[in-house]
Amino acid sequence: MSAKEAKPTLGGARIKTRKRNIAVPLDPASFADAVIQIFIDASEEDASLVENLDAAVKVLETSDLDFSRYGDTLFEVIFTGGRLSTGQEKDTGGLKLDHSILSEEANRTSLKPFFESIQQILRRRPFLIKNIENVLRRLLQQLEHYTTEQQDKLAVATSLTFAMKLGLPPENVFLVLINDVMVAKGTSLHFMTSFMKDFLSDASLDELMILLKRGRVDDLMAFFPIQKRDSENVATHFKENGLKAIADHEESKRNDSRLKDLGVTLVEGISEGTPPAQIISLVKSKKKENNLPDSDLVQLLWFSIMEAVQWGGKNQQQTTNAALRQVKAWAKLLGGFTTSGRLELELMNTIQVFCYEDNKLMKTFPDIIRLLYDQDVLDEATVLTWHKKGSHVKGRGEFLKAMEPFVKWLDEAEEEESEEEG
Repeated sequence: MSAKEAKPTLGGARIKTRKRNIAVPLDPASFADAVIQIFIDASEEDASLVENLDAAVKVLETSDLDFSRYGDTLFEVIFTGGRLSTGQEKDTGGLKLDHSILSEEANRTSLKPFFESIQQILRRRPFLIKNIENVLRRLLQQLEHYTTEQQDKLAVATSLTFAMKLGLPPENVFLVLINDVMVAKGTSLHFMTSFMKDFLSDASLDELMILLKRGRVDDLMAFFPIQKRDSENVATHFKENGLKAIADHEESKRNDSRLKDLGVTLVEGISEGTPPAQIISLVKSKKKENNLPDSDLVQLLWFSIMEAVQWGGKNQQQTTNAALRQVKAWAKLLGGFTTSGRLELELMNTIQVFCYEDNKLMKTFPDIIRLLYDQDVLDEATVLTWHKKGSHVKGRGEFLKAMEPFVKWLDEAEEEESEEEG
């Protein structure tokens, strides 16, 4: 009788399933209750909010709670006093905190202690920044479900996250507000208005605009309902809400855009040889239509005239001749808008900076000024004022020295006139 044949076996090592690879069901409710209980246990009746929050954070730092898995839930508790649900009116059950960001008053004094506590938490667990971002985004996405007062609290809270430099990417926060429904209802505009008012309480306008630009929401008109997206509504809204600086900034931006468009038209007209009188009429019309500042127009005219120059020269003299020909040809255009000593001085300083920044025209500055004087664009008194106390800081020493012969000639001419009159 033959022996039984051995059954075939699989070769290689047996791989055991590691238990740590088995997913454990999430239990945010239990985590939320544990965090809330820590805050409750750490609180004392005779202690201040700051002291109670500080005590609770110290316990959190030494706890073995799974923050990496339930980071969102931690900040839901800090912001709302419990777990965050879809829609403000729905109750998720479980324990609730008496003190949270949404339960305090809508001002920095009341809410700052919570963010000082968040800073302490982040020092030990910086990876939780992403969880703050997640929760704040969800809160802002649900903004229309909150009362006006709660929206103001979230606006102050958002302001503090950036003012205290918690590290949130602005674009991941603000862009959720560009929502058709919330914009149409005015919810987004109300939030942004409250946010900007609070942020400007401790920061400059430039800092705010840099933040909004990083957040890709620096076009504030996008927050206005479509039927209210015009300059008058924008200015009125911000002025009525104590944000005149914002209203002025928005008007300045619109002026910059209008001036840019006008500049393109001017360069084309000058290059094509449009009669100066026709261009003067166009500029005056645009000035009246858009309420453009005189000083900005003077600068724009100079840059437009120079941009239209055909710089074909290969040496200094050819460059100088090209510049002087252009200035002489369009002096009447400049003269049409330098209607006061202040605007004449503005023109002189614009030319000074222009020549300073374009090295090939440094030595041409006195010739340009003399030509504009001869063409009755610049007055004698303006030139003397510029030389004594009105020059721009850029290249001042060199330009003042270069102008000395002309200024001396003006002084002598003035003395001769005085003697003749006497």
